[in-house]
Amino acid sequence: MSLLHLVIILPFIFAFGSPFLYKVTNRIHTGWFMLPAPIFIFGYFLSRVPKVQNGESVTTAVPWIPSIGVHFTVYLDGLSLLFALLISGIGSLVIIYSIFYLNKRKEALGQFYIYLLLFMGAMLGVVLSENLITLYGFWELTSISSFLLIAFWNQREKSLYGALKSMLITVFGGLAMLSGFLLLYMMTGTFSIREIIANAAMITEHSLFIPAMLLILLGAFTKSAQFPFHIWLPDAMEAPTPVSAYLHSATMVKAGLYLVARMSPIFAGEASWFWIVSATGIVTLIYGSYRALKQTDLKAMLAFSTISQLGLIMSLLGLGSAAAIFTGTSESLFYVKATMAGIFHLINHAVFKGALFMIVGIVDHETGTRDIRKLGGLMSVMPITFSVALIGTFSMAGLPPFNGFLSKEMFFTAVINIMNLDMWNMQFLSVLFPVIAWVASVFTFIYSMLLLFRTFAGKKQFDKLEKKPHEAPLGLLLPPVVLGALAVVFGIFPNILSYTLIEPTMAAIHPTMLLSGQQFDTSIQIWHGWTAEIFMTIGVIAVGTVLYRQHQRVKVLHLPLFSEITLNKTYDGGLRLLDKGAKGLTDRYMTGSIRHYMIYIFLFLIISIAITMGISNSVRLDFTQYAPMSLYEAVIIFALIVSVIAVPFARTRMMAIILTGTAGYMVTLFFVIFRAPDLALTQMIVETVSVTLFLLCFYHLPKLKKELESLRFKLSNFIIALGVGVVMTLLALSASSSRSFESISDFFIKESYNLAGGKNIVNVILVDFRGFDTMLEIVVLSIASYGIYALIKVNLTDDVDRVGTGYWESENKLTFNGIRSNDVILKTIAKAVIVIILAFSLYLFFSGHNAPGGGFIGALMAAAAFVLLAMAFGSKRVREVISIDFRKLSAVGILIALLTGTGSFLFDLPFLSHAFGYVELPLLGHMEWATAMLFDLGVYLTVVGITMTIILAIGRDK
Repeated sequence: MSLLHLVIILPFIFAFGSPFLYKVTNRIHTGWFMLPAPIFIFGYFLSRVPKVQNGESVTTAVPWIPSIGVHFTVYLDGLSLLFALLISGIGSLVIIYSIFYLNKRKEALGQFYIYLLLFMGAMLGVVLSENLITLYGFWELTSISSFLLIAFWNQREKSLYGALKSMLITVFGGLAMLSGFLLLYMMTGTFSIREIIANAAMITEHSLFIPAMLLILLGAFTKSAQFPFHIWLPDAMEAPTPVSAYLHSATMVKAGLYLVARMSPIFAGEASWFWIVSATGIVTLIYGSYRALKQTDLKAMLAFSTISQLGLIMSLLGLGSAAAIFTGTSESLFYVKATMAGIFHLINHAVFKGALFMIVGIVDHETGTRDIRKLGGLMSVMPITFSVALIGTFSMAGLPPFNGFLSKEMFFTAVINIMNLDMWNMQFLSVLFPVIAWVASVFTFIYSMLLLFRTFAGKKQFDKLEKKPHEAPLGLLLPPVVLGALAVVFGIFPNILSYTLIEPTMAAIHPTMLLSGQQFDTSIQIWHGWTAEIFMTIGVIAVGTVLYRQHQRVKVLHLPLFSEITLNKTYDGGLRLLDKGAKGLTDRYMTGSIRHYMIYIFLFLIISIAITMGISNSVRLDFTQYAPMSLYEAVIIFALIVSVIAVPFARTRMMAIILTGTAGYMVTLFFVIFRAPDLALTQMIVETVSVTLFLLCFYHLPKLKKELESLRFKLSNFIIALGVGVVMTLLALSASSSRSFESISDFFIKESYNLAGGKNIVNVILVDFRGFDTMLEIVVLSIASYGIYALIKVNLTDDVDRVGTGYWESENKLTFNGIRSNDVILKTIAKAVIVIILAFSLYLFFSGHNAPGGGFIGALMAAAAFVLLAMAFGSKRVREVISIDFRKLSAVGILIALLTGTGSFLFDLPFLSHAFGYVELPLLGHMEWATAMLFDLGVYLTVVGITMTIILAIGRDK
C-alpha cells in the first residue's frame, strides 16, 4: 500500500477516532485534533505540484477483486491533483471555521467530525481513483456522508427534508452512472480509466457508446446540481454553514464537473457530448442566476448562485470539448481555451464562494438572521467581514482586479469563439451562447450587489435583529480572510496557477493534443486591449447597475418562472405518489400472517425455478447411474413417506411434532446406511433440539382454529407443498444427471490430509477448504439468534397483561420464574447424563479433524446438554448455574473465527489460510497442531451461544 492510499485512508482513521476524542476532551474543541489530517494531506499534495508540473504522474494499485479487474488503483495527475488540493486546502479552513462556529457544549461534535472526515476521504477517493468501480464506491459514500452532514441538525424538519432530497437525487444519478460504467466495461473489458481512454477511438461506433455517455452524464448532472436536477441544492442549505462552505461550493458539487472532465478524453470527440454538456450548462447558468435574484435568505441566494456558477463551468467544459473534434489542427487550440477558462473559474469559484458562505455564516452567527430584509448597515460594526464580502461579491460579479473578472472574460471569449462552430447544422444555436452568457452575467452582477449592499450598507435595522451585531472573533474571520486574499492574489498574479495547476490539468483532459505535438498556451493576461469581451463587461456593469438601483420596480425580475407546476412540486408529488403506491402494495401482502409470507416465498421459488429450468431445457433425468435400492433403504423410505404424509392429518400439534421428528430421524438412518457419521450425528442432534424448540414454542402459539380444518385451507397447502416437492426433486435429479464437470469430491478425498492435515473430510471442508462459507454462516445464524432474542424480549417486557401467568413484579421490574419440573427421576438422571453429554461434546470437538465430529457437531451436543438441564431444572435455574451471557459468547466465537482468518495476513497469505504441523509431547507422544482448531473453536462457541440464546429466550415462557 502506497502513501497515496494512506492519504485517502487518513481521514477515515481520524473519523474513527473522533467520537473517542469528543468524550475525553471536555475543554478542547474536537476540531483541533481533526485539523492535522487535512493539513498533512494538503502539504503532501502541495509537494507533488513540481513533479506533476513536469509531466510526471503517479499510479499505484492494491488488488481487490482481480478476477474481474477491480483494484483499488489510485492515479495522481494534473486533474486529480487540482481537486485534491481544493478538497484538503478548503477542508483545513472549514475545520478551523467549524471550531469557532459550532458550540462544543451544544453540538454533537463527535458525530459532526465523523461525517465531515468521511466526506473528505470519500471525495479524495473519487478524484484519485483510477478504477471505475472504486470511483463509484467513493462517489456513493460522498452522497451518504453529505446526507448525514445536511441532516446534522436532525431536530429540524427542513434539515431532514433537504438531506433526503439530496441523497435520493444524487444516489439516483450515481446508479445511472454505475450503469454507464458497466456499459464501458462491456465495450472495453476493463474498469481502468486509462485503458478505456486508450481504447476510446475503437468504441465510438459501438451501439452502447451513446447510452453509456448519457448514463454517465446523468450521474454528473445530478451531483453538480445541473438543471433540472438542481432542486436538491437550495434545500441542502439547511446544513450548518461550514458544511455549505465545504460541500456546496468547493467539493461535492464539483464532483460532477470532475467526472465530466475525466470522461472527456473518452466522449469529447462526439458532437452529442458537446451539445448536451454545453447546453445543459448554459441553461443552468441562466436559470440559477435568475432565481438567485428572487431570494431573501442569504444562503438561498448563494445556493442559486452556486447552481449558476456550476452551470457556467459545465458549459465551458462542454465548449472546450470541441477541441477534441479538431485534434491536430489549429482550430483545436482555438476551442481549448474554453477548457482553460473552466478550470480557472473552477478554482476561482471555490475561493470566492467558500469565502462568501463563511461570511454569510458570520452574519447569521453574529446577528441571528440571514433575512436580507432585516439586515443593513453592518459595515460600520463589522468592517473586516464587510471587506471580505466586498472581495467575494466583486469577484463573483466579475469585476477587476479580482480573480473572477479574469475567468469571466475568458468565458466571454469562449462563447464568442463558439459562434464560428457549426455542428449538426445548428450554428444558429451557437449564437445563443454569448447572448445567454451576457444576460446571466447581468443577473450575477445584480444579485452580487444585492448580497453586499443590502447586508452591509444602507439603513441600520439593528432593532429587527435577534442579537446585537458586532465583529466576529479572529477564529471565524481567519478562513474567509485567507480565501479573500487568494481571490486578490489570483486576480493580480493569475500565472501563479497557469503553469503549476491549469496546464497539467488541461493535459489530463486533452491528452490527445499533447500526443499530436500541440502545446497549450496557458498564460493569462489582465488586459487584452479594447476587445469585445471588455465591451460586454462594461455593458454588464452599466445595465446591471441600473437594474440593481431599480430592482424593486422592475417587475420582470420578480415574476415566477412557473406558478402552478414547478420542479419542486413535481418532486414532492412524485414522492407522495411513490409512498402511496408502496404503502398500498405493502398492505396487500404484509398481512401479518406467517402462512401468507411462506406462500409468497414458495410460489416465487416454484415459478422462478420452473421457468428457469423450462427456458434452459435443463430437465434431464438419467437413472442408469444410480445404484439399486436395498431392502433397508426401501423400508426407511416407506417410513419416511408415511410420516410425512401423516403430518397434515395430525389432530394435535404434539402428534405433528412427533411425525416431523420421525421424518428427520429417518433421514438420520439414511446417513448411517451411507456411512456418513458426521451428517448422521448432526442430523440427530438438530432433530432433537428442533423438537425441543417446538415444544418450548407451544406457549406462544394460538389455539387451533376451525378454518384450519377447511378443505380450501388444506387444498392450497397441498398444492404449494406438492409444487415445491416436484420442482426441487426435478432440480436435484437434473443437477445429478447433467454434470458438466468432474466431481470435486475426488480432490477433497486426495488432498484433505495433504493440504489440511485432517482425515475427517467433512470437518476439513468446513474449517479449511470452505472456511469462509462457515464463517459467514455462523454470522448469519448469530444475527438470527439476536433477532429472536430481541423479539421475545420485547414481547415479554411490553406484555404487562401476562403478569400472574409465570411473571411476578418486584421493584417495578418484570421478571419470570422460569420452567420448573417436579420430575425427581428426570432431575436425578439429568445430573449424570449432562456430564456424559458434555464430555462427549468435548471429545467430538477435539477429535473432529481426524474422526467424526468437529466444532459444529460438538457445539450442538453441548447445546443438547443445556437443553436437558433446562427441561429438568427450568430455564431460570440454567441462567443461575451457568452465568454466561450466550449472546456475548456467540460474538466471541465470531471474533475468534475472524481473528484466525486475518492471522494469515501476517504471513502474506489469503484470508483463512490454515497451517498444521506435528510435535512430540511428553506422555501424549506424536501430536498434530492445526490452526484450523482455533477456527473450529470459534464455530463451537458461536453455535453454543446461538442455540442457547434462542432456547433460553423462548424458554422464558411456561
